[in-house]
Amino acid sequence: MNVYRKQRLYAPQGFFECEGRGLEWLGQAQSQGGPRVVHVFDWGDDYLDIERITPSMPTREAAHAFGAALAHMHDAGAQYYGQAPEGYTGTCYFGPLDDPVPMDTGTWTDPVTYLAEGRLRPMVQLGIARGELRQSDMDLTNEVIDALPELLGKAANDKPARVHGDLWSGNVMWTNDRGPCEAVLIDPAAHGGHREEDLAMLQLFGITYWHDILEGYMSAHPLKAGFENRTTIWQLYPIAGHCVFFGGGYVHQYRSMCWSLIK
Repeated sequence: MNVYRKQRLYAPQGFFECEGRGLEWLGQAQSQGGPRVVHVFDWGDDYLDIERITPSMPTREAAHAFGAALAHMHDAGAQYYGQAPEGYTGTCYFGPLDDPVPMDTGTWTDPVTYLAEGRLRPMVQLGIARGELRQSDMDLTNEVIDALPELLGKAANDKPARVHGDLWSGNVMWTNDRGPCEAVLIDPAAHGGHREEDLAMLQLFGITYWHDILEGYMSAHPLKAGFENRTTIWQLYPIAGHCVFFGGGYVHQYRSMCWSLIK
């Protein structure tokens, strides 16, 4: 058994169980054409045992296939926006292993309320508490929230999707350990969310063959018109998180993104 142990002493309560159950929940979608998700062997208070993946270089074909598979995973759905992974009742988390912060769960039925109450306001408030953001940033955030119904347009009618939740390029591994190159998902902050969240995260710091991924996605589940114009909306939460974790230039970036949406 080729096992990789992810561990941290004194991890927050439920941190590794949440990640493990999130991987299993995402992995359920493989029977519906979803992407490969790293296999979970076991977890405890301070560790998570998963399969070890041998990395390789991505290919255009694998990227296109991953895009289609991601759409199928999203289509597996969730009962609510903000739903925790199946079987998990504790606190969910978002962020790096050494400094994860609570990620609100809930039973929101529309993406506007979910994004406002479950994501943006809590993260900006945490940034204020840590001294990285100011009350004026909350005021700016509230202006964006007021504009969300118009900004989201028809995408506000989407049903909750089963999302990875932290899908930057570093959490997509490419491997040919079972044959042709394929993507494998790791390190989720899995929850019921909006399908455009994961796609926006993939774009945030760049990923190889992005256009092939998007074409694959659209071949399986066409997005509502204007997706490109909504990307910034879904990038606000992770960038607000980077303000909390790292401060610095991310604060200016968050403010600029907000202004771009309400100008």
